[in-house]
Amino acid sequence: MKLCAVYALVGEDGFLQMQELSNIIRQLPEETHPITVEGDKAEIADVLDELRSFSMFGGSTKLIVVRNGDELINRFREPLERYVENPSGSGVLVLRLNSLNKSWRIAKLIDKLGGVISCAPPAAAALTTWIIQRGKTAHKLTVTPAAANRLADLIGDDLGKLDNELAKLALQSDGKIDLPDIGRSIAFQREQEMWDLTNALAVGQTTEALSRWRKMVALDPNTEFRAVTWLGMWLEDVRKVLSAAASGQNPQNALPKFKYRDPRTRADFVKTAQSLGPVGARRALDLLAEIDHHSKSGLGQAATNVERFILTLSLAR
Repeated sequence: MKLCAVYALVGEDGFLQMQELSNIIRQLPEETHPITVEGDKAEIADVLDELRSFSMFGGSTKLIVVRNGDELINRFREPLERYVENPSGSGVLVLRLNSLNKSWRIAKLIDKLGGVISCAPPAAAALTTWIIQRGKTAHKLTVTPAAANRLADLIGDDLGKLDNELAKLALQSDGKIDLPDIGRSIAFQREQEMWDLTNALAVGQTTEALSRWRKMVALDPNTEFRAVTWLGMWLEDVRKVLSAAASGQNPQNALPKFKYRDPRTRADFVKTAQSLGPVGARRALDLLAEIDHHSKSGLGQAATNVERFILTLSLAR
């Protein structure tokens, strides 16, 4: 791959962005040390001065990586365009972006250099293939399609987390991962149990949610320290549904399909979210933050605090 003077790593998947950044670094002299700046704070003059100056520590190439590069473009698009037209021969600029409008001149200029790289996760239909290939190439694992589908169901398209779980499975296996191997993983068992609990909340089954919670804590007391994260993810799905409904979109389409495959569950979730409403959802989020603070401050047991959240949520509907 030919080294470019300017790269745009476009997409919200940080794992893919870091992979592409590693590929770029491998093409540079070993002595090259990346300089990372924040796009919402950096001044364009300082960034361009760094790119145009020679490295003091071996070699002559400087690598400047801009996190939150969207903000740098928003603030200094024209100076950046002028730089991309005539980039320095002693520096490489990498912009980490969530998105890039293809109609913008800067996008066309970087693309002309060959530096636009997509870092979007694979579509849901291709996620199983990605898991199988990643297991084989990075972890020397043979992952069956059934196991890969299950991983996709449990984790979704968070590639960094998927890669981390594949690494853990590699340590626990003889090189082949099938569906039962996923089920035997304690971490995945707990995630599935929390998933079932939040699904019970989604359809308004408070008694079922409480029963599942008490069983989980009895089997593994450490579960109580993960509950706030999962309940926060559940409330984020509530927010997505309410936001979609407010903008006139189908609220069911706002729910991730890998988590809510059953159409009935999606429909019931929407009813639960709408019964909470924006005010109820904000109160629930405030309560969850309060519970998290109390648990970390030693004010009551975490397990009891989570029960209080589940019960309060049922009263709010």
